[in-house]
Amino acid sequence: MDEALADWQWSRGYVEDVARAIALAVTDERAAGRTYNVADPTALTEAEWVRQIARVHGWRGEVIALPREKLEPSLRSDAFDLSQQYAVDSRRIRRELGYAEEVPFEEALRRTIEWERANPPDTVAPEQFDYPAEDLCRANATREGSRAKVW
Repeated sequence: MDEALADWQWSRGYVEDVARAIALAVTDERAAGRTYNVADPTALTEAEWVRQIARVHGWRGEVIALPREKLEPSLRSDAFDLSQQYAVDSRRIRRELGYAEEVPFEEALRRTIEWERANPPDTVAPEQFDYPAEDLCRANATREGSRAKVW
C-alpha cells in the first residue's frame, strides 16, 4: 500500500445509520435550512480501516506501506488526491437533532463484509490484482534500509 494512502483519513458511515440520519434531517423541522455532515465520529486512516476489516474478517496477514517510489507501477493509485484528509465533522447533526449510530461499528463492518462478499462488483477483473508485484514489494520491504511500515 502506498504510505500516503495508508496515512490518509476518509470519513465513512454505515448505510443504515446514514439512511437514518437523512430521514431524521428531512423530517425534523429543526433541520430546515441547515447542512449536516454524516459520518462515523472517527475518520480512520486507510491502514486502520484495512486492519479493522482484517480483524472482523479474521485475516491475519500483514499490511505493508511503502513510499510511492518503492511501489511497483501497477500498485500505484491515482484514484484520490491524498494531499488533503477527508475527515468530516458530524457533531452538528448529533447535537442539533440527537443523531447517533444505532448499529455498533463492529456489527456494521461485519454486515458490510457479508454484503460485499454476496454482491461482488461486476467490474472486478483478475488483471486488477498484481500479486507478483505485491510479492516483489514485500521482498523489497524486508531488505535492510527499507522505510516500510508493517501492520
